[in-house]
Amino acid sequence: MFDTSEDHPTAPLIRTQLAEMGLRWIQNPSWNETVPALYQQAVARGEAKVMVGGALAITTGAHTGRSPKDKFIVRDETTATAVWWDNNQAMNPQHFAALREDFMAYARLKTLFIQDLEACADPAQTTQVRVITEHAWHGLFMRHLLKPSADLDFVSDLTIINFPGFKAEPGRHGTHSDTVIAFDFKQRLVLIGGTAYAGEMKKAVFTYLNYILPNTHVLPMHCAANIGPRGDTAIFFGLSGTGKTTLSADPTRPLIGDDEHGWSESGIFNIENGCYAKALHLTAAAEPQIYQAAQQFGSILENVGHDKETREANFTDSSLTENTRVAYSLSAITHASASRMGPAPKTIIMLTADAFGVLPPIARLDPAQAMRQFLAGYTAKLAGTERGVRLPQATFSACFGAPFLPRHPTVYADMLTDLMARHETRCFLLNTGWTGGAFGVGTRILLSTTRKLLQAALSGALDLAPTRIDPHFGFAVPLMVPGVEDKILDPRACWLDGKAYDAAAKNLAVLYEEALAKFSTLEGSVLQAAE
Repeated sequence: MFDTSEDHPTAPLIRTQLAEMGLRWIQNPSWNETVPALYQQAVARGEAKVMVGGALAITTGAHTGRSPKDKFIVRDETTATAVWWDNNQAMNPQHFAALREDFMAYARLKTLFIQDLEACADPAQTTQVRVITEHAWHGLFMRHLLKPSADLDFVSDLTIINFPGFKAEPGRHGTHSDTVIAFDFKQRLVLIGGTAYAGEMKKAVFTYLNYILPNTHVLPMHCAANIGPRGDTAIFFGLSGTGKTTLSADPTRPLIGDDEHGWSESGIFNIENGCYAKALHLTAAAEPQIYQAAQQFGSILENVGHDKETREANFTDSSLTENTRVAYSLSAITHASASRMGPAPKTIIMLTADAFGVLPPIARLDPAQAMRQFLAGYTAKLAGTERGVRLPQATFSACFGAPFLPRHPTVYADMLTDLMARHETRCFLLNTGWTGGAFGVGTRILLSTTRKLLQAALSGALDLAPTRIDPHFGFAVPLMVPGVEDKILDPRACWLDGKAYDAAAKNLAVLYEEALAKFSTLEGSVLQAAE
């Protein structure tokens, strides 16, 4: 461990900064230790098990996903008018002050793992992030997800303190349970307690950037991005499970990033320096790059099952959760972009996994349709993936990431509309869901077919291709795509009962309109402007 009492050039600054935060009685703080050191400590402390190939397997206990009902933003004189309170829960400053005081008391005499990191690959947008955790593997996780800072005079723009062992008190802290994720944008501080799920830290950074980047005319986006041989950047919007990570991991197109990006006047940049990919049913055949990364030294297998004797990962095991994950540095992807940047995108792909089987597998969107799809953020939950879900359920998440939006969705939609118009960016809807019927009746569109459709969109082959107008959604649907059977382009033709298809399509169209109604009624809304 790095001992701050040693004669180290940054030791005085470190001690001062910790004391200013209230962390005065820390025992042997681990400061910016490397991957091997954090790896060793995670194993020695019983936090993780070593798997075949050198990955670390960990479990997160009761919380195997984010806890949106336990997330709060401090409401003060600035955030009162800036935050989208219909989507975010308020915490008063007094409750946050009590929470912070109790976090500092909890930390006394504990070993803490501190990482000084950088978000945003664009040097003009660099955001310094200090992460303080009580688990070594959490420090390792964030060292994968962000870039370690080389700045000896590091001054944090955002500090995240993550103590899974801390239990909030609803009466004292204004929470709903003993779990808490609390943001104070004025103090640039996030307090996470009562949950070990690592994704809370990752999304805390993204939430903060969703708040501050629009002030600098930078659009934060929940999307993947890659770049073609002609410098043709593509971005992939989509909710979890729609294929962002899988489809952006194309060996012929260097990967800029798989989940979070910014779009500035300089172009696209990755917010992160690593990946946090879904691991359930991961195979070498379907996703070779991700599969290889999941087997390498230092990668983190979160809630992934394994053979107790051989220590081989079992990516089909969902006994702990269907939300199994693997975290690794972007350098594990052999075709990743070294700069993690690219020019303004030529193509936007909006992904959905339509479990109702009614959307076309691909469609060209005009600017108004693109904004409607962006604000709707549609996909479908599947039967069996959540308790009580027995039939497919439509899910609408504004800007493909409503849980991480502190500001109103129209703020981001206005910015996207402007950027797309200025850069003449084309947009396609790509459905990775079902055809021939809903989930349980139809079949999922083959990944090989989806890849051919995607290639046609990225190459420009669909720009002038003949199309038909979908009668239910108004999309321009190609009549033919190289290498793809014509019939699959018409979802109605794939159903045995055309009238049943019409009924299902009409129902989904109504759900779209209901989801968009709250945006179309706003004066000067982006929907009205686009039309």
